[in-house]
Amino acid sequence: MDRTWQFLTTVLGIIFRHPVTGATIIPILPDGRIVLIRGRETGQWSLPGGIVNWGEDLPTAARRELAEETGLELLKIRRLVGVYSTPERDPRVHSISVAIEADVEGIMQAQDTIEVSEVQAFVSHALPLGNLRHDHERQLQDYFNGLTTVA
Repeated sequence: MDRTWQFLTTVLGIIFRHPVTGATIIPILPDGRIVLIRGRETGQWSLPGGIVNWGEDLPTAARRELAEETGLELLKIRRLVGVYSTPERDPRVHSISVAIEADVEGIMQAQDTIEVSEVQAFVSHALPLGNLRHDHERQLQDYFNGLTTVA
């Protein structure tokens, strides 16, 4: 019983005491607007994205999350904007987010209406800065400044 308990606590520690990896997409429409989603939980705007599933690579996760949250199709990943790992970036869990810039197209309509209440495209000067979830404002600033950040 002791070995079983020790094994179980070790496995749970590995699973729950390590950061979760996620993808964040900076979706750029053909006209240059940036797409954001409004979350139901807080009402704040954010970049689309989410957790990379077991057996999934980052580009596949980005395509899936973008489609689920915005209804848009990822055409091309332009560049890596950054890797964000500060433990405080998401109050729910320690997560590492890989942010990418991507060309997207399609009709904006959230498929995951449990999490997303609204999808909207913004010109750069009209982004709702100051009211973004997590560290998405920093990710956008790094994007606009042409940086590739590891933080």
